[in-house]
Amino acid sequence: MQNVTANERSYAAPKTCAIAICLDGCEPEYLDVAIAEGLMPNLKKMRETGTDRLAHSVIPSFTNPNNLSIATGRPPSVHGICGNFLYDPETGEEVMMNDVRFLRAPTIFSKFYEAGARVAMVTAKDKLRALLGAGLKFDEDRAVAFSSERSGETTKAEHGIDNASDWLGMPVPEVYSAELSEFVFAAGVKLLREWKPDIMYLSTTDYIQHKFAPDEKGAKDFYEMFDRYLGELDAMGAAIVVTADHGMKPKHDPETKDPAVIYMQDLFDEWLGEAQARVILPITDPYVVHHGALGAFATAYLPEGADRDDIIAKVAALPEMLEVLTKEEAVAKYELPADRIGDLTMVSTENMTIGTSEDRHDLAALGEPLRSHGGLTEQEVPFIVNRVIDLPGAPTLRNFDAFFYACTAAALEEAPA
Repeated sequence: MQNVTANERSYAAPKTCAIAICLDGCEPEYLDVAIAEGLMPNLKKMRETGTDRLAHSVIPSFTNPNNLSIATGRPPSVHGICGNFLYDPETGEEVMMNDVRFLRAPTIFSKFYEAGARVAMVTAKDKLRALLGAGLKFDEDRAVAFSSERSGETTKAEHGIDNASDWLGMPVPEVYSAELSEFVFAAGVKLLREWKPDIMYLSTTDYIQHKFAPDEKGAKDFYEMFDRYLGELDAMGAAIVVTADHGMKPKHDPETKDPAVIYMQDLFDEWLGEAQARVILPITDPYVVHHGALGAFATAYLPEGADRDDIIAKVAALPEMLEVLTKEEAVAKYELPADRIGDLTMVSTENMTIGTSEDRHDLAALGEPLRSHGGLTEQEVPFIVNRVIDLPGAPTLRNFDAFFYACTAAALEEAPA
């Protein structure tokens, strides 16, 4: 196989399997705590004998934009996915951005597939599976793409494997569970051992990270479990990059444990008149138990004739806000697609989230004090390689460099016998 070009970046032809693992919501502190307590000997070894850095995620630091950046090796201005959720001003519709029609660039996987490689992707949530599998054909036994969430429904024609749950010998996991991610790791190990892909992407869910702080047992159990599978992948000679789509921070009142929220649609209604502006929360997805649609990034569409500078001044004066940018500033700073964000973007402070209207958020499903992401304070993520390679330091290093460096590492040496 020759080197592969995807979105104007050249990827080395791997001599052993190149794997990128996206640990959804993996604030670096989770790894630090688990390693310090002796729960992650395999990752500890990777840090000591490989390459250990911190990288930056894309902003907004949400799941879909970052997973698609990792999958394409490029920021949202190239691939077009700038949130989990999108507002189309022309139609007035708010829709999930999980359909392939929203994707504007080919994935690295599709380009390797075209070059004759075997590619595999396993995700926890099905919302990502179609986007990651764009451009693949599953009738030549060279592509596998499925989610643990729908693992009992997979077919050879659509996913590259019939009934992945039966194939793996694990039941379809509950969506709000650590097992949803464990299924991803277990499938990755079996695919590497038996199916032998050239390129593999494993992407988890952040249910545990939304639920537990790094020093809580649920989090420590999760990372101990992950480390066991990581050790198996490493022992088979794969070149591995471990990174994350975003971090995670507490977003609740430390005394009452109530969610810390500023409801921006209510404020815009007060300033401009009811429903004149429209606040969009790109974190929005079907998994409300995770976060109640509350994150640290929002975009707002203003009515025609509104004094944008005055509105920006009002938002910037709010103590809950870390940053407010015009569309033009946000496009330049965060490499976002201009036609898919509003007239301004807002980022809240480290322990605060942004809501629309108070009566539109049903927070009854939140079982624990709110933990969430989306902003600048959740941008720093781990970037660990199980080989010694030359990496730039943060913030030059981005999480979407994962496959570039996984392939670089995989091209260094043949897989061990």
